[in-house]
Parts: sequence; structure tokens; C-alpha cells
Amino acid sequence: MSDFNKSSLSEIVNLIKSKKVSSSEITSHYIKNIEKGKKLNSFITTCFEEALKKAKEFDNKKNFNGLLPGVPLAVKDLFCTKNVKTTAGSKILENFIPTYESSVTHNLWSEGAILLGKLNCDEFAMGSSNETSYFGNVINPIGKDLVPGGSSGGSASALAANLTPATIGTDTGGSIRQPASFTGTVGLKPTYGLCSRWGIVAFASSLDQAGPMTKNVEDCALLLEAMSGYDGKDSTSINKKKEKYSKNLNQKVKGLKIGIPKEYRIENMPKEIDSLWKKGIDILKKSGAKIIDISLPHTKYALSTYYIVAPAEASSNLARYDGVKYGYRSNKGKNLIEMYENTRGEGFGDEVKRRVLIGTYVLSSGYYDAYYLKAQKVRRLIKNDFDKCFKSVDAILTPSTPSSAFKIGEKTNDPISMYLNDIFTVPVNLAGIPAISIPAGQDNKGHPLGLQLISKALDEQKILNIAFAMEKSIAFKQSLNRWWE
Repeated sequence: MSDFNKSSLSEIVNLIKSKKVSSSEITSHYIKNIEKGKKLNSFITTCFEEALKKAKEFDNKKNFNGLLPGVPLAVKDLFCTKNVKTTAGSKILENFIPTYESSVTHNLWSEGAILLGKLNCDEFAMGSSNETSYFGNVINPIGKDLVPGGSSGGSASALAANLTPATIGTDTGGSIRQPASFTGTVGLKPTYGLCSRWGIVAFASSLDQAGPMTKNVEDCALLLEAMSGYDGKDSTSINKKKEKYSKNLNQKVKGLKIGIPKEYRIENMPKEIDSLWKKGIDILKKSGAKIIDISLPHTKYALSTYYIVAPAEASSNLARYDGVKYGYRSNKGKNLIEMYENTRGEGFGDEVKRRVLIGTYVLSSGYYDAYYLKAQKVRRLIKNDFDKCFKSVDAILTPSTPSSAFKIGEKTNDPISMYLNDIFTVPVNLAGIPAISIPAGQDNKGHPLGLQLISKALDEQKILNIAFAMEKSIAFKQSLNRWWE
């Protein structure tokens, strides 16, 4: 069997289309990798038997025109998959088997993809290190003592370790882009509403968005094309013509105006992050782009705003987990109220409880106006800042994260320090606009660092093109010693 570890998603698609390899061969390869990669703890559920059966069925087909013909993929365990356990990384859903398929995964299977399994994540997507999962923390393939980022940590770890050729995650405040940066992979958070939220376990409904996580920008464009599209079941879905991102991908950067926001130069930012940012600016200049200094004055309020809006929506969304219709139910309690209390007390982890308490507090009588209403007004101002800037620039370049991957356990007892990891990613979610993180270098320990490109709503093609051009110039190389095998 060939070694497909160096093959990109696009290359695997071409190999299957040209009948140089079979879907069964590719699927078997990734199953072997997953079995060797158990130390990473990136999978919660595997579907090997069904995957091999579907691969065989695909190989017997005569013609297939989908974008992902017979390609095996693992997905974040926040996407409901029909008849396959979906836990959201929580004890409260450890035995939940949906009777329906999320719209995004349905789109992938319609394009020919095959489910390899479900990937570990922070509980209900609440976390920046994948340490809040009921199923244990995921390990970054870059180093056995490092977090992979969160909440899509299992997705990033599995992708970087070649346990899946590509994957999908969700991004509520940076949960695709931060783990992509920590693992040297590509992650894109699309415009809010471009990918359906139907069938995704909800965290914060006005912020959650599914997106692709891949080895390179070309794969990212292909996967976004496959997973996006209008969905009548999601009231926030954008009804627009489906784009052909992969076919329209180019490296034309000349003449584009790229904004550099002064507010992203934060105190005590590591010199390596600043140098990386300057390197990105130089690459764009050499490619013929015009660099423009811009201001996003309300950026300093973004993190505070996010940690009011997101927990408020979470406290509302998580009220459905009461032990009555589905999910975990406590055996303790003399009456219904006590059963509710015990179910949530035993079923939710500490971080989820913390955010539910914050959310319930800011929505409570007497505090609603002071916190939640004010946060919504500031959110509007943050969006207005971006809207104003996009009148004079085509895209914005920033670092993806304020540091490289940190050690497991380093920030678990300091929630504020953990929340600060989202400082560069959160504003984009509040504004509902797209952003991509691409690997751009390494720190002095050899850990990957990412750069982030932001554009106005529905301008995914532009940031994909800029990222594609930058990727070629950066020529990022990552060599892993596969210590987990």
C-alpha cells in the first residue's frame, strides 16, 4: 500500500478519480493510522466497519461526480451523525445517538465522503485547549506535553497526525483557527450563515459556525465548497448561489489593499509573533499588495463582549439538558427539581458550569441591561469598525494567536489566561465575517505559529486567494517524528 501521509485531500481526490487507488485502499490506510494514533486521544468514536463497507460500495460504482469521491473523513463530535454516537465531549450526551444527520455532514456524504469517526473536542465547544472534554484531553502531535488548542482540538490533532486527510470543526470564538495555528494546519471560519448550523450541537447560536480544517489552502477551498450551501432548516442560512472556491482559486494579490490594525499589537506580545506578522506583511508587499495601517478602535472590548454574549446564549441553549427526554439522567433526587439539579451537576463539567452560571447571571433581572444589552450594543460597534475598514481595504492581516501551543495543565487553573488565547479570533465571530489561519512559521522551540486573514462577509474567495499566494511564498514545512506510533 502507498503511503498517503504526504498526500493532500485534493491529491487523494485525483488519485481516486483517476482510479490509481481505490477508496478501500485509502480508507484502510487511515484506519491503520488511527489505530496507531490512540495515544493522541483525538477520537471519541470510530466507524471502521461501516467506513470499509461504504468504501467497497463506492469502488463498485461506475460513475460518480461528487467533489469528495470515496474520501474517508473524520468530523468533530459536535455534528450530529445519524445512528452514530454524538457526545459534544460531554458526559451528559455520552450515549446520545441522533436519528438525523446534520446538514453540513449530509453535504459531505452527498459529495461522496465516508465517515471514519467522531473527533474529540472541548465539552460543548467551551475551551481553548481541549482539556475540558469528558473523554480526556487531546494531545498535540507536535509534542506529547502540548495542547492542540480548542475547541476543535481533536480535529486539529487528527489532521496534523494524518489520521484523516481533512476534517471539519466549529468556530464560536476561534475554535477552528486557534487549533489550526497550534498544529501547523489551515483552518477557515466562514461568514456566519454560509454553512448550516442545523444538526450541530449548539453552544452560542449567534456565533457558532462550521468550517474546514485542512493541510493546505487548496484543500480548504475544496472542503468549503463541499460543506457550504443554503439550508431551509436553518433560519440564519444565507440563500445564495453556491460558489466554486476550488476552481476559482488563484494567487492574484497585486493591487489589493491589506489592512494592519494597530489594536492587534498587544502588550507583552512575544517577539516571535511580531516578527512573523512583519514577515507576512513583507510577503504581501513583494506580491504587489498595498499595506495600509488601520484602526479597529472597539477591539479592546471584544473579549469582554464575547464572554457575556456567548455564555448568555449557552445558558439558554443548555437548558434543554435536563435528563427528561434524552442524555444522562441522575438517579438522585426526591422530586423533579432535584433530578434536574443533580443531572446537570453530575453531567456538566466545571467549564460548562462556569459559563452557564455567567450566562444566567448576565440575563437575570436587574443585570440584563447592565451586561447583556450593553454587550450587544458594543458588538454592533465592533462590526461597524470592520465595515468601515472594508471600505478602504480588501482584507486584514493579523497574527492568529498570541502564542504557540502551551503545555497541558499550564492554564487549567487560570480561566482568564485561557480566555486571552482568543484575543485575535473573537472579534471576527462577533462581526460574523470570515477569517482563515495559515501556518506561517515556528517559534524558537519549533512549535508552529499562524497568521490570520480577515475579509468582509461572503468574501471567502478573496482570503483564500491571498492565503494561497502567501502559502506558496512561506513554503511552511513541518516534520513530525510520529512519536505516538
